[in-house]
Amino acid sequence: MKYLAHMNENGEEQRVKDHLENTARLCGKFAESFGAYEEGYCCGLLHDIGKYSLKFQGRIRGSEESVDHSTAGAKLCWDKKGMYSFLSYCIAGHHAGLPDTGGVSDTSARGTMLGRMKKKTEDYQAYRNEIKIPVLEDPPFQPAGTENIDFFFSMFIRMLYSCLVDADYLDTELFMNGGKSIRDQGESMELLCEKLEQHIAGWLHNDDLNTINGRRSEILKHCLEMGKAEKGLFSLTVPTGGGKTISSLAFALKHAEEHHMERIIYVIPYTSIIEQNAKVFGNILGKDNVLEHHCSIDYESDEELKPMQLAAENWDKPVIVTTNVQFFESLFSNKPSKCRKLHNAANSVIVFDEAQMLPNDYLRPCIAAIEQLLRHYQSSIVLCTATQPALTNILAQDITSTELCPRMEEQFRFFKRVSIKDLEQISEENLIDQLKSEHQALCIVNTKKRAQKIYQNIRGQGVYHLSTSMYPVHRKKVLNEIRERLENKEKCVVISTSLVEAGVDLDFETVYRQLAGIDSIIQAAGRCNREGKRASDACCTYIFRLDEREYVPGQRQQMEVTESLLYDKKNPEELDTIKAYFEMLYHFRGDGLDKKKIMEKFKKRNFPFAAVSKAFKLIEENTRTILITKEKRAQEIFEELKIKGFTKKSIREMGQYCVNVYENDFQKMFAAGILGVISEDMKEDYFVLKNAENYTEEMGLALDVEYGQAVIF
Repeated sequence: MKYLAHMNENGEEQRVKDHLENTARLCGKFAESFGAYEEGYCCGLLHDIGKYSLKFQGRIRGSEESVDHSTAGAKLCWDKKGMYSFLSYCIAGHHAGLPDTGGVSDTSARGTMLGRMKKKTEDYQAYRNEIKIPVLEDPPFQPAGTENIDFFFSMFIRMLYSCLVDADYLDTELFMNGGKSIRDQGESMELLCEKLEQHIAGWLHNDDLNTINGRRSEILKHCLEMGKAEKGLFSLTVPTGGGKTISSLAFALKHAEEHHMERIIYVIPYTSIIEQNAKVFGNILGKDNVLEHHCSIDYESDEELKPMQLAAENWDKPVIVTTNVQFFESLFSNKPSKCRKLHNAANSVIVFDEAQMLPNDYLRPCIAAIEQLLRHYQSSIVLCTATQPALTNILAQDITSTELCPRMEEQFRFFKRVSIKDLEQISEENLIDQLKSEHQALCIVNTKKRAQKIYQNIRGQGVYHLSTSMYPVHRKKVLNEIRERLENKEKCVVISTSLVEAGVDLDFETVYRQLAGIDSIIQAAGRCNREGKRASDACCTYIFRLDEREYVPGQRQQMEVTESLLYDKKNPEELDTIKAYFEMLYHFRGDGLDKKKIMEKFKKRNFPFAAVSKAFKLIEENTRTILITKEKRAQEIFEELKIKGFTKKSIREMGQYCVNVYENDFQKMFAAGILGVISEDMKEDYFVLKNAENYTEEMGLALDVEYGQAVIF
């Protein structure tokens, strides 16, 4: 009998043996990047042996009876024990997702590993005529003495799983396309290094350390030289204006070329910074070599972008620019679609831009994953920021960081552009009076409601409001107006929330920042005298506290630590103050650095893959999404959603015209009849603003709705 794995629309057949051997070779090749070729090969070879059952062969030839083909290979590996038992998780979950280990009392109906092992399988023994099981002995590497051994093995399983899922998809895709691939893996690191060197060649001759460009060149040249260093953990602590984007890219490319590494992955907290960096990298290296991967990017609508869409599935490009959410949630996911890309983080340079934004609530598991990539998966890590988080007490003692910025403290003194002063406590009225007297100033407050209230008191020509109460397309329009007024030296006073603190290129004479974390204050100060065209002592960033205390959700400890340091007259700009801030913050957070107790779940060889995947969510779903239909395209999207329903593409485009509100504000608006349901299918998630009067060009969505109000039609 000819045992088939797949049939394509042209009637061509792929034998099970061919699919298994192809997948084994690919899976082994991927796992070779972390020294696990044999394990990868074996995993690929056994993943579909359940397809040797007569019932599956009937299914592929037209029967409609469903067949479980994954449990067979998993049971075979489970029964063989030793290294094979790790493979069993990968094989069991290569379609449905990595299962939890479960308990001995779990029945076959449970989706756990122990439950699956009690499941009855179809006779698949015909595999013996075509497939020989490889011999596996010891793991390819051992845990360090201080490591959580269960987390160590869970990471190995997850990375092997990634290799299997990607190899399985790729071989199936190639067969279904008649042996033709439209994937484009981009150019080699050597070619990309040449492109960068051509781009920066003219800069490297500047040795004048009394100029900004001379200082940038010094940092850049040092990063290029440090690219030859051994793999490990690095920090790039560069002040605003020091050129960290190009310098970090120079180090990463040279380091990858030196050590024959696969790719460079930039992990960034904000999509606005991602878009900026991806554009810079694309201009230097060529757009086809840079994959931008986040929720706002759309490769599906244009057939010419098909290679990019495919690359987003497995990060198969030399330079990846993605978000903290995408990177870390994938590392802790159990889903094949999210885990597929993970093996491509091995043997790569991973740059955490704005490293101070590593998620505090999940910092311990995130650092544990970073340590695994450093120790066992041949990766180098770069923590890139002007406000370096103090991770010494969280990282294992034997892991130390190498600084890439030459004469770091001297660079911070040279690039000083602003004086930070503490106004201590002031009334809102006094703050408003000061803002009215300003020519070009930015005031950042902690809540959207506060931003709207202050704006209403100083509104007028050249005064603007910015916050996430405005949908993204609207914000971009307002930002363009603000930039134009700043460039023309016209009056421009902006009342904003923290959304302007990173990734928004604005340059004000003066900045006011309501009390927040030291890192946020430094970011805010980066919008003051950004271009360095004014004397630093003439440009001030003022820290203030209002009479009415406000604590941003999840930010109370950051604010209290900052207040304590300011009370002791510590200068927020000094590196020692920044270090003290993070040390105090991490100490006070304590167990809160792993608020879902992720690391505690890995114990006694119990691997809770599904449970951890569900728990590890960097962005909690505590907001509701409201579509604003003021613009023509937004109205068209609304009509399309009502008729055709929701798709991934429509949700992505709709997001450009949406505002997210916290549950409390949502309930008030809904009770007042201001909101309508877009679709019964999605009535818990997406709503539309019914009354246009509740959204203005000046402030966006009005947030001052109270219970008892109603809209009558």
